[in-house]
Amino acid sequence: MSVENRPTKAADVGAAAPALPAVRPEVILGAIPLASRFELTRISLVRRLLRSRWTTFLPTAANLFLFVIILLAGVVGTPVGNANIAIVFIWILWWSALMLLLVPFGSRIWCGLCPLPVLGEWLQRRAMVQRGGRPTGRAWKWPKRLRNMWLVNGVFLGVAVFSGIITTRPWATVALLGTIMVLSTGLFLLYERRTFCRYLCPVGGFLGLYANFAALEVRPKSAAVCVGHKEKECILGSAAGYGCPWLEQPTNLKRNTYCGMCFECFRTCSKENMGLFLRPFGTDLLVESHRGPDESWKAFIMLGAAAAYSATMMGPWGTLKDWANVRSFGGWALFAGGLVALLLVGLPALHGAFAWLSWRLAGRPVPLRRVFVNFSYHLVPLGLLAWIGFSFAILLPNGSYIPRILSDPFGWGWNLFGTAHLAWTPVLTAWLPLLQAASLLLGFVYSLEIAWKIARQTFKGSREAARAVIPQVVLLGGVTAAFLWLFVG
Repeated sequence: MSVENRPTKAADVGAAAPALPAVRPEVILGAIPLASRFELTRISLVRRLLRSRWTTFLPTAANLFLFVIILLAGVVGTPVGNANIAIVFIWILWWSALMLLLVPFGSRIWCGLCPLPVLGEWLQRRAMVQRGGRPTGRAWKWPKRLRNMWLVNGVFLGVAVFSGIITTRPWATVALLGTIMVLSTGLFLLYERRTFCRYLCPVGGFLGLYANFAALEVRPKSAAVCVGHKEKECILGSAAGYGCPWLEQPTNLKRNTYCGMCFECFRTCSKENMGLFLRPFGTDLLVESHRGPDESWKAFIMLGAAAAYSATMMGPWGTLKDWANVRSFGGWALFAGGLVALLLVGLPALHGAFAWLSWRLAGRPVPLRRVFVNFSYHLVPLGLLAWIGFSFAILLPNGSYIPRILSDPFGWGWNLFGTAHLAWTPVLTAWLPLLQAASLLLGFVYSLEIAWKIARQTFKGSREAARAVIPQVVLLGGVTAAFLWLFVG
């Protein structure tokens, strides 16, 4: 399923504009009232920052500099993972920051600052900061049948089966990052705008799914202003900036899934009609019109991967660790096959059984496929909070490696900032079970809320919805209990 629906010329823009929905401060399909949003761009400093290109260029350039160091460390640094910046910064610092802060509170803001595709984007634009000339490259359009998350799901699975070595060997981490950088640069020269980021990036896929739960969004302030503004600069671009790099229609944004938080629409819109809003968690999960099975499988994959990684990296099963770390080809094949079977078949089948029960209990008033897809979205809060619990288990025991690695990024015996000889010191690990349990219970509560609202969307009657939600409560309770067992025993 694709949410892409964008005009390619001015005439098309004018024809599409009247279809934009009016923004009304009321509950839509059981969702959170739109009036509850708080517009951050009312603050003049925030508004000025978002309109400035330096706001995104400077942190992106800094990330690119750090990325170059990480690449070098993977090639010429020590092969010892906890003494190499490639492992410590990517899988301890970056991953923890992503899951604990950036995704739940910043949506896809990392995508707007990511250094991996930026060389390709600069080449395509023929500019680094200000607007360049005519774009470089072929500017092909991505095939319509691939405008969804299916390829992203496949790429993520391909990475996941090698997670044991990617997260422990610097060379493997750098091979992954380098491949993403080279592939994205090549696609920028072949396809329009950020096609790679939208349809192929393994990180962008799960960020897009979990961004629907996030507390931050970019939306037009007034639908009426968008309808009356025929130029549609946020889509087609202007002298002030580029059309949406993510191939979205900012005038009609309903979800965070494919909004890369680059803030280009703030620079191009001459009406200053784009706003940055704080909103209640989980708001976008209630937008039924954009749901599809590709995103359902992304929810299954991410939930199952959180369980598999927790069992492999933190569980007591040494044999499983050996399989994941490719101690033998046969063992790794069992790990990879079992992981793929769990994520692509096992969890979808389990969810399908409970969706069928909900459908039968409700009296089968709607197609089973709709029930299956709709109820998969209540797994998103629990999945994200499970990853947050997993991230606590990565950061708290291993965070003390970060100041050490700053002084000696390559493991060569340097002491640039006087912190290279700090002792490994786990932090607050006594609180780890409590933090993990609290994360899971919070995810369970949010998922219950979303499940009930989805039931009200899917079934017309309150009694039908109440009967249909019962199996989903059982499913969510069982998944939460399984994670509690994995995390705290």
